[in-house]
Amino acid sequence: MLKINRQIRGDDIRLVIFDLDGTLVDSRVDLANSVNGMLRHFGKPELPIEVIAGYIGDGAPMLIRRALGDPDDETFLQTALEFFLAYYREHKLDTTVVYGGVFDALRAIRICGNGAGLERRMAVLSNKPVNPSRAIVEALGLAEFFTQIYGGNSFPTKKPDPLGALTLARENAVEPRQALIVGDSGIDVLTARNAGMWSCGVTYGFAPHSLEQAPPDVMVDSPLELPLLFEKM
Repeated sequence: MLKINRQIRGDDIRLVIFDLDGTLVDSRVDLANSVNGMLRHFGKPELPIEVIAGYIGDGAPMLIRRALGDPDDETFLQTALEFFLAYYREHKLDTTVVYGGVFDALRAIRICGNGAGLERRMAVLSNKPVNPSRAIVEALGLAEFFTQIYGGNSFPTKKPDPLGALTLARENAVEPRQALIVGDSGIDVLTARNAGMWSCGVTYGFAPHSLEQAPPDVMVDSPLELPLLFEKM
């Protein structure tokens, strides 16, 4: 059900920036399997998928740090991260799928509701490294919808730092107030706040509990509700 915490005009939104994991695609199992593959390799106990899912959102280095229990050995952490990335590179599309309703939602969002015949622009900003992010978007047929696809290593900082979001606004020639960030975690909400943009949280993703700590302007329970933002606001 659509929940509105702060009213905006949907026709004013010219750029929609999407998170990837837990927002556009369900990559939970492939990420968890890759983390557990890393843990097995280093003789560590595996973790439940639900636990690993709660560690996702701040980028691969933080995911591995959390999975290993925040060890002090930075050299080991780097080695473990490199093993995880290599493993995930080979297994990133084993089970990852686009959430149901996403394709229809993206088609609807792309069309402006003001009758001017213009297209609303869309982009991806993930904390996942850029190469697997782009590979997943392209392999699953999503690339046609996005002007840019950026990852956690595309800029000197990651979300919730606003650099990536503000770069996307500049590259798409829109003001921050004309942009909306859609994501499944409080990280995305904080990114929007830091960038002076609007925020939409999706409750079907990996970290809906974090949306309680950082409430978005709007919240949806299904991808099919996303186009409603531009009809009702």
